[in-house]
Amino acid sequence: MADVIHLRERFFSMLKKDLIFRNPLRVMGNDHEDILPVGGFGAVLARAGLGKTSLLVQLALDGLLRGRNVLHVSLADPVRKVCLWYEEVFRNIAAQYDLQQMDQMWETLLPHRLIMTFKKGGFSVPKLEERLSDIAEQDIFLPRIMLIDGLPFEADDIAETLSDLKGLAEAYGLNIWFAVRTHRDDPVGEDGMPVTVSRVAGMFDVAFQLKPDGKAVLVQTLKGGKEEVPSTLVLDPSTMLVKNPAASQSA
Repeated sequence: MADVIHLRERFFSMLKKDLIFRNPLRVMGNDHEDILPVGGFGAVLARAGLGKTSLLVQLALDGLLRGRNVLHVSLADPVRKVCLWYEEVFRNIAAQYDLQQMDQMWETLLPHRLIMTFKKGGFSVPKLEERLSDIAEQDIFLPRIMLIDGLPFEADDIAETLSDLKGLAEAYGLNIWFAVRTHRDDPVGEDGMPVTVSRVAGMFDVAFQLKPDGKAVLVQTLKGGKEEVPSTLVLDPSTMLVKNPAASQSA
């Protein structure tokens, strides 16, 4: 029985490494490191309906496959809806790579994910820190990657909120990805970012923006990423998964 368990673990370990290697988002960072540094901030900017939550989940899954604990903080959607996002994205990845034993693989990832929700208007950094401290002190869950979906970047106190979150990230040794909602008519700053984010752009290490291009959606790098890789990736409109750059160029 022990030999069977060992072979099963070895099989899933190799499968995870293969999925990590194939993940197109890895070109934005290093194959053996996080895209963001410890304490770093990353942003996914997009108008409503373009796929920013899907991209955020793909970033989370990359962390889960590498054994990183991921805390997904939603300020808008209930736990069940967030779970459905993960299940749908993972199902699409499994179909894309003809992944067998999808359910068993999924079960190996779930212990590394925790979803935390806040009611509208009920979020604050002290409340987040209190919850984080509770689960960490009880050795329930210690995240290495945090995703925050729904933070109002148009708020007057956004710089203060981000500064507090930066302190939290550094204290707990994690990095944070944000989903940032933009609008069609948002003015753009000199740095190429919508003004809503431009005023706090200095706090971010990496920023991606989703932009419609005909029937496709482009993933453009506004800040950070590796200089030697393409600055633009493409989302498959049918699955909202990031396409492999090599496949996109040959198509």
